Amino acid sequence: MTRSMDKIVALCKRRGFIFQNSEIYGGQNGFWDYGPLGTELKRNVRDVWYHDMVSAHNELLQPAGAPATFQMVGLESALIMHPQVWKCSGHYDLFHDMMVDCTETRKRYRVDHVKGHWVKCNGKTVKLNKASSEADASAAEEADRVFVTTTEANAIEHVKEKALKLFELRAKDAERLQIEEQVLGLAAISAADRGKIFAPDASRAGTLTDPREFNLMMKTILGALGTQEDAAFLRPETAQGIFVNFKNVCDSTRVKLPFGICQVGKSFRNEITPRNFTFRSREFEQMEIEFFCHPSQSREWYTYWRDRRYNWYLNLGIAKDRIILRDHHQDELAHYSVGTADIEYAFPFLDAGEYGELEGIAHRGDFDLRSHMEGKLTKNAAGELEVEKLADGTPKYRGSGKDLSYFDDQTRERFIPHVIEPSAGADRGTLAFLCEAYHEDHQPDEKGEMQERVVMKFHPRLAPVKAAVFPLIKKEGMPEKAAEIYGELKAAGLSVNYDQQAAIGRRYRRQDEIGTPFCITVDGDTATDKCVTIRDRDSLVQERIPVDRIVDEVLSRLKA
Repeated sequence: MTRSMDKIVALCKRRGFIFQNSEIYGGQNGFWDYGPLGTELKRNVRDVWYHDMVSAHNELLQPAGAPATFQMVGLESALIMHPQVWKCSGHYDLFHDMMVDCTETRKRYRVDHVKGHWVKCNGKTVKLNKASSEADASAAEEADRVFVTTTEANAIEHVKEKALKLFELRAKDAERLQIEEQVLGLAAISAADRGKIFAPDASRAGTLTDPREFNLMMKTILGALGTQEDAAFLRPETAQGIFVNFKNVCDSTRVKLPFGICQVGKSFRNEITPRNFTFRSREFEQMEIEFFCHPSQSREWYTYWRDRRYNWYLNLGIAKDRIILRDHHQDELAHYSVGTADIEYAFPFLDAGEYGELEGIAHRGDFDLRSHMEGKLTKNAAGELEVEKLADGTPKYRGSGKDLSYFDDQTRERFIPHVIEPSAGADRGTLAFLCEAYHEDHQPDEKGEMQERVVMKFHPRLAPVKAAVFPLIKKEGMPEKAAEIYGELKAAGLSVNYDQQAAIGRRYRRQDEIGTPFCITVDGDTATDKCVTIRDRDSLVQERIPVDRIVDEVLSRLKA
């Protein structure tokens, strides 16, 4: 089955998973609201992550692949932090994307999102600039080779469609186009050729401005005066809240290295071009671990966490042929990073063979704790981290001056821990699980006719609704018994639906479409045999289960 992003987005709106933010006012780009089912699904993603990483962690046992036993604790830091945090972390100076503007369409693009191909057409030329009047028509420049760009998936198809218009060809003449197969970004185009670039929605060439930096942090104002001194920032990541609290956690608990501090929370980035549904948003939620360890063990811990986090997605139903673990090339690494790997998923909005980031696992060394101790760090000519200084030799941004080192009372050694950071997106994870769950098949209806069935095959731990209870008909005591079972399942802490409208087949299909793994039907035999029928969403197998065992049966199946 070819997964269609359009169908998935339509299902999310129709069944209450995800809505456009402020939709009745035309929507707000880069922001999304989660409906009743989406709220449950995303909460389950967060809860399963926190359970697997923190709540269920046994610090007395050494997990498979781990160099040693370790502890895990939680933290919740504020959305707004002291501005000096972002100066010492490097975000104030370095947290930016390159952007360009189109002077014709007034649209703004992130440079690395604009892809294109060089196009020729058997000696035909294209006008680079449309003359403003007949008088200066002779001044319009022409070229036989132009760079046609797009921000859409399936780039070559979009480029071909626009090139046909530019060269004034019909669709059947497409073979006359000569299109370079290599997809190029704006950064690959020389300054001399910039006038030959057709922006994604422009009718003429040369309308893109030169690339320039755009800081991604969202600024806000604290206090009543609103002066420049009152400027602050909504956090672009949750990690810094953990680093500045490292000493507080060590001093207030009995935690010993190695250990991890985990946090789930909102972050904000003023994305230039939010796109691809909830994949790239301006407000999003992160699930982050900062794992502190001895420098001599950091390589082993990095390998442990990259493998563990990759397997977490596989264990929750992501198909192995749609997820990869990709190590960053040296030129991709952040200035502080010793090594980074991304867990990436083949989202339906991407071209075949392309993947989008779900989670990054970074070996951050001692960069963060040292920065908040000493001041903003940078790499010198020898590749070593040192405090960045102004021309007069003073630190560019001073650190806190606090001692954020760790003292091992067993070895009597003092050192600055190294950090391994598995950083996952709750929204991207939720989107990946939505895309992976979407299936279409055909099942017979009550008349035996084959009908298309949309089924969301969520892992039972993630399913927004765990079970649905149906009385077969609305009489003979069936609704009362079904309501009793419904109450028992709710009391057990499960999200449950109750439905007594329409034929049983239609009710099954309604639950399949939202991913409910188990449907329980009270029928005419229940009063005599004290059993109900439980139907499995994926196998469609139906079994008779005693009423007094139904709660335990559902809980058992959810743990399987």
